[in-house]
Amino acid sequence: MTQGKDIRPDAGPWTPSGELDGGTDDCGSGLLLSLSGAMRGIEVGQVLLLHTQEKSVLADLPAWARLAGHELLSVIDAGGGAGPWKLAILRGERAAQSIVTESFTSGTAVPLGQRLWLYSNFHCNLACGYCCAQSSPSARPRMLPVDVAASAVDEFVALGGRELLITGGEPFLHPGLGAMVDYAAQHLPVVILTNAMVFARGTRRSTLEAMDRERVTLQVSLDSAGPGLHDRQRGAGSHAQALRGIGQARELGFRIRVAATLHEEDLTAADRLNAALDNLGIAEDDRVIRPIAAEGFADTGVHISLDSVQPEPTLTVDGAWWHPVAVTNPHLRVADSPLPLRHVLNVMRDVLAVQADGAAEGRAVFRCT
Repeated sequence: MTQGKDIRPDAGPWTPSGELDGGTDDCGSGLLLSLSGAMRGIEVGQVLLLHTQEKSVLADLPAWARLAGHELLSVIDAGGGAGPWKLAILRGERAAQSIVTESFTSGTAVPLGQRLWLYSNFHCNLACGYCCAQSSPSARPRMLPVDVAASAVDEFVALGGRELLITGGEPFLHPGLGAMVDYAAQHLPVVILTNAMVFARGTRRSTLEAMDRERVTLQVSLDSAGPGLHDRQRGAGSHAQALRGIGQARELGFRIRVAATLHEEDLTAADRLNAALDNLGIAEDDRVIRPIAAEGFADTGVHISLDSVQPEPTLTVDGAWWHPVAVTNPHLRVADSPLPLRHVLNVMRDVLAVQADGAAEGRAVFRCT
């Protein structure tokens, strides 16, 4: 523990109550999330020992500690200037620009704690080339148990939550979607993100018909007015099936939102899409034209990071994430378990508080709804 050169000789003796291996992460990627979570795991007045191989952390961490209300006690160099390093942090108590062009849908930030995303599953009938979740027919389903979803809803509502969004994968491939939505809709409004291609008949049709029209909204993916662009991005014939699904859902009395996902070079299609949505009777407030995020299957698009987008807490069967488009990004994983939700929100608030005090520029909103 004491081997190596202490380059903060003013620090006194200390005994860690927790340790975190930060590996090669820096403060601009995933380290602040994991570090904030680890600090939540110890008590005020206790010490966390951070192990790091990233030299930039030595320069960035003191400012983070100061802004977060913690104190950096000691920095031990175990490698003669080349690392790795050990940083002892005393837990304290903190005193109480746009990423898209104007052609994409803008929005205001939703206060943290008012909106919650659930990934019901990760398998899908489509394999879209830009899918941020890497969903496809061959993807591992990773289905969220209905009881876990119900527990998340209970805690979310108790904490003042107002809006629940269920996405995937294709949510209608989850055999328990009906029970999940029925329970959630008794407590708050629900939006289901779907490609509208799989509920034409059978049990999935019955699942849709049983949903509460007053509490459940369907957001359907439709990238263009005609089939060309949409089918190129999502698969041959998918445009026609999506339109049929929109018609079926509207006949059943559901409110329909439409979301298009476009590369900047395809924005010329937006005017034609809006004209088509006018003809379909889709209200302007129920339309989203969003950029592709450089996550999942996409290797180009908008960069998503702690600093570039407002957080929207997102739960999957195997963890919690900063934003729904970032569920394949290990640097934006908030927790290794979806519950308790209070811990997830507290970690996010810790990061936001530090950024609010230390950042000179704002953060953009990445609209998904």
